Amino acid sequence: MTSLQGQLLISSGGLYDPNFRHTVILVGEHTEAGALGVVLNRPLPVTVAESVPPLADLVPEGESLFQGGPVSQGQPVLLADFFDGEDADLRVFASIGFLIGDVAEGAGRGLRQARIYSGYSGWDAGQLESELAQDAWIVGPARVEDVFTHEPQALWSRVLRRMGPDFDLLSRMPYDPSLN
Repeated sequence: MTSLQGQLLISSGGLYDPNFRHTVILVGEHTEAGALGVVLNRPLPVTVAESVPPLADLVPEGESLFQGGPVSQGQPVLLADFFDGEDADLRVFASIGFLIGDVAEGAGRGLRQARIYSGYSGWDAGQLESELAQDAWIVGPARVEDVFTHEPQALWSRVLRRMGPDFDLLSRMPYDPSLN
């Protein structure tokens, strides 16, 4: 098994599950036991300050809470760009990683930027591999600017377009193909 940690999962045109339709997921961990990650492009209509006040100082004022996935939606998940990647509890790629559990006072000083998610996306052993075999996902390299994009709703199309001409048509596919 080749780990997809630090890669993006881009939902394919045939993935109609509303939890994952038109999503881009950063894979945070991928082992024989399963995988987990967060959806990068689903901001919620609530701010971090409104929903998770203790973490509000870690993000810019007015920053939206993001829907990380369908698992443990009541649990905040913190993904950050660290000045020193070794400070991450779970390093994903480059200086990007997760802080796990309670966030220590002063943790913000070690962060360039952070984003807070409600829940995460998870797969049991072999589940992600099965979905990949069914062409539910397209795998691509992650970039820091993907994680902290200022236009999350455009991320799915943008990532597909940068993957080259083979993905251009898919990148323009509407969320609901019946509207085409």
